[in-house]
Amino acid sequence: MSQIVDDDRLLGERLQHLRTERRWSLTELAEESGVSRAMINRVERGVSSPTATILGRLSGAFGMTISQLLDEGPAGDGTEHQAGSGSPDDRAGVQRGATADHWTDPDTGYRRRPVSSAEFPVDVTEVVLPAGAHVTYPASAYAFLRHCIWVVEGTLELVVGGETVVLEPGDRIELGDPAEVTYRNASADACRYVVVVARGARGRE
Repeated sequence: MSQIVDDDRLLGERLQHLRTERRWSLTELAEESGVSRAMINRVERGVSSPTATILGRLSGAFGMTISQLLDEGPAGDGTEHQAGSGSPDDRAGVQRGATADHWTDPDTGYRRRPVSSAEFPVDVTEVVLPAGAHVTYPASAYAFLRHCIWVVEGTLELVVGGETVVLEPGDRIELGDPAEVTYRNASADACRYVVVVARGARGRE
């Protein structure tokens, strides 16, 4: 439980820093993201855990990937992992699976774990979508990006701009123009897939 509280606090600090950096009020960020002012305030104070959909809206408002919003230092202060110092693993740029951070959606149990570091020019993220769960991201979350989705285990249904495609293990899809996307697992087993994102602009002026 303490880890969840710490993660919420760090995310709240990062969100507040990003908003202040752009000189946006809570109302302005609410208008940009479609997330209520009250919810943004609770997330910034670390008293509420945002859902995956809310993260998608917030990251889209800042012109960032979800990984950038979650995985970089809370104030963009260079606290990200730096290869070349510390343990032999650190010097070699190795991140062990057992110590890799992950984020879990409090509503659905959807879990995302970064595979690439914050410094790597492409986001690579492993996602586990529980049986019966679905997560929807708004078109704004894809406005600056190129996405490739590769299914490793299970069956994934993607609803892209109102059209549904079913992906089985080994299948991949590259998303086109920005559109609302729903990731759905209608099966009785968890689905695991990898998302590769080529980053666009890091933020708006």
